[in-house]
Amino acid sequence: MKSKVLSAMALSCCLLGFAADAGAQITYHGGPVIVSAKVVNIFWGPSFAPGGADSGYASTLSVYRNQLGTTREYNVITQYYQIVGGVRQFIQLSNLAAGTTDWFDTTLPPTNVTDTIARNEIRAYLATHAVDSSTIYQLFLPLSSYSSVGTATSCGGPGLSFCAYHGTFNLSTGSTAVKYAVQPYESCSACQVSGWSAAQNEEHFVAYTTRVSVTDPLHTAWYDNTSGIEMDDKCLWSPPPFLDGGAYPYEWSNLAGGCVKWR
Repeated sequence: MKSKVLSAMALSCCLLGFAADAGAQITYHGGPVIVSAKVVNIFWGPSFAPGGADSGYASTLSVYRNQLGTTREYNVITQYYQIVGGVRQFIQLSNLAAGTTDWFDTTLPPTNVTDTIARNEIRAYLATHAVDSSTIYQLFLPLSSYSSVGTATSCGGPGLSFCAYHGTFNLSTGSTAVKYAVQPYESCSACQVSGWSAAQNEEHFVAYTTRVSVTDPLHTAWYDNTSGIEMDDKCLWSPPPFLDGGAYPYEWSNLAGGCVKWR
């Protein structure tokens, strides 16, 4: 299975059923990375608001985001870089919470949140916040909704193919590329680890979409030449995800030549 999906919208999904390609290195293809990243959380639905059924879930995910960029799990990707003017600029540990404020949209999203609808919700946030090229806008959906890209759907949809995805779009021609990720509620066993809480299962994919958005934001930077998949897809399920104060997948390390927990 390949993770490169779809069209000129530049989307990539964490598809189901990945295993690491033994000995296959991730290579650099000349595009940008996010050297010092930030993450804005957009929680769409009344259940995420204070007092709502998922308010604790949302709070846990924000706390997780706040510490992720300085963890040893994130440190694995600091071996990767972009080349600007002949100089290598390496990814840095960073305070992911240093961007603009998070947003709680208490309107109820539709049951089927297509990619177009997801991007329009992020556009609504950006109507009152300036786009930042180093920010990843993470859109969280409630249990009552599922995500779809074409006929492919997340948990809750009729054509289960992915658990989360990341991509880019432009607000207007020639404008800064908006980096975003869609985080459906991981309500099905295919996207869960047995015994984990709902928030832990979501943390697993927050780590995935954040790191892969940093190392390959425009799908032109770091990925596997042989299969075309991005580094986080190589290790998403095998070895099994783990807990270390939060939930994480293993990460591919060129330095180690395989999937590692941390660096």
